[in-house]
Amino acid sequence: MYDKKTYIKRREQLKKKIKSGLLLFLGNIDSPMNYADNIYPFRQDSTFLYYFGLDHPGFTAVIDIDENKEMIFGDDLSVDDIVWTGPQKTTAQLAKSVGINNTAPTCKLDEVLKAAISSDRKIHFLPQYRAENKIMLSDLLGIHSKLINNYSSHELTTAVVSQRSIKSKVEVDDIEKAVNVSYDMYTLAMRSAKPGMYEREIAGLVEGIVLSAGGRLSFPTILSVHGETLHNHYHTNKMKSGEIFVMDSGAEVSNGYASDITRTIPANGKFTSMQKDIYQVVLKTQMSSIKTIKPGVSYKNIHLKAAKIITQGLKDLGLMKGDVNDAVTNGAHAMFFPHGLGHMMGLDVHDMENLGENLVGYEKNAKRSDQFGLAYLRLARELKPGFVLTVEPGIYFIPELINKWQKEKINSRFINFNTVNKYRKFGGIRIEDDILVTKSGHRVLGKPIPKTIKEVEEYCNL
Repeated sequence: MYDKKTYIKRREQLKKKIKSGLLLFLGNIDSPMNYADNIYPFRQDSTFLYYFGLDHPGFTAVIDIDENKEMIFGDDLSVDDIVWTGPQKTTAQLAKSVGINNTAPTCKLDEVLKAAISSDRKIHFLPQYRAENKIMLSDLLGIHSKLINNYSSHELTTAVVSQRSIKSKVEVDDIEKAVNVSYDMYTLAMRSAKPGMYEREIAGLVEGIVLSAGGRLSFPTILSVHGETLHNHYHTNKMKSGEIFVMDSGAEVSNGYASDITRTIPANGKFTSMQKDIYQVVLKTQMSSIKTIKPGVSYKNIHLKAAKIITQGLKDLGLMKGDVNDAVTNGAHAMFFPHGLGHMMGLDVHDMENLGENLVGYEKNAKRSDQFGLAYLRLARELKPGFVLTVEPGIYFIPELINKWQKEKINSRFINFNTVNKYRKFGGIRIEDDILVTKSGHRVLGKPIPKTIKEVEEYCNL
């Protein structure tokens, strides 16, 4: 948790953006795995964590804009609870630690909200992603749980997105700490990987690094020799000599800030010539994209330039043909590069995605493309100082997608399917780093994690 002045300042900035009414923030509660007392590790709602800093279940907060009053609602533990949990700070003590002097039991929240409703005051709340919080809001506000998000406050949501998008120095420092944990994860994975190992063995080792550093995974690790499956959480393949595996993972440090890194690693410590060819195209694309990051540049344009570099690289290898610009305009590259170049990150690995991906990643009134591939671009807006984002191009050979496009002759004037079919068992390659947009350019966060072919092979053979 940061100093209470940090949270006071954040709330003061937010209050200046909202004209009137109550701002209602629901923290998360414990969630059972298979029965009530066997719970998943607790993760606080990121926006609640941002403004109130209390990483404990069962709290709700209200900011009364009109009366300039802030309150935390929560229930203190009974002696029966303490037998199991040990002594804990009271709600009042925790609230004071983040600069709030007014507290009340959770049962009093209903009275506060009913009084506001009876006075025809606006109650602002954010879109909800957890079923239990939708049900709670439904009970409090008398709105069917399935319709709750239809009544969320656009004014509050856009204010939160605007504020959380710009990362302060302490936030950047925490993201960088998380990236440095990722450094340890990836260098261990490179040193440990051997033919005959199961993917789960590497996944277990790298999760151990995060836990031993006092954090947790920022998302379930993607690690597979079948890197053509973009989000592959299946870890039971035995790795063979000559195979490469994609590892996309991240650490989350104690304040909740995340890293998100991807590397592609040869199981036997050496890339084949075919793998090197594709890897170099991806690496060139990633490094060229990073170089163009600076304030005022559209990330959609950076994505499209990346698509052209990939297209040219694949054309040089005989996998694509025709005019590069026309190929990208028609989305031909998306058979190999079907996702966006990157996304915002911070307290969430896909930062604020629960508040609305378009609100976070697109300019106001911007129309999102419906073209395959480009439609998946999470970040397309003009970059500003303080943004932290990922740059993660990739090239994949997805047999099902190849079959569909070949059968339906999709973009056949740009793709050499005879050559592509030789790569059906290739898998995929992705390379990803976390980047801060500075006042004059950019900075790659954290200790440099090996990513050139030479560096990766050297670490694999230590």
